[in-house]
Amino acid sequence: MSNYRRQSVSVLVLVSLLLCTAMPGSAQRRDKDKEKGNTRSIVGVVLDNADNPIEGAVVQLKDKKSLQIRSFITREGGKFHFHSLSMEVDYELKADSNGKVSNTRALSVFDSRKQASMNLKIDK
Repeated sequence: MSNYRRQSVSVLVLVSLLLCTAMPGSAQRRDKDKEKGNTRSIVGVVLDNADNPIEGAVVQLKDKKSLQIRSFITREGGKFHFHSLSMEVDYELKADSNGKVSNTRALSVFDSRKQASMNLKIDK
């Protein structure tokens, strides 16, 4: 086996081992957060400019640390919720309905509420 090929195999094995050890750690951290009560929720309603609830709006929650986006489609009454959120991450929240977008709201790590209520308004 050539040196180049041997090095490539070594690098591939090393990367695989690193991935295998890193992935369970993040899952364990989430489990520990839940056990310690280090999670929070965001609940709210998407409203139009006349304060009527908007059913079927897409609410997006962006994790500012990982840049992961979670989505929720509002139900009757325009309600949405996101649970099991880390207290150690900043989040951004916005809604979209028929091409119209709400202002972006932020939830900071400095906000210690276990359940934050954040309504979003879309001008129609």
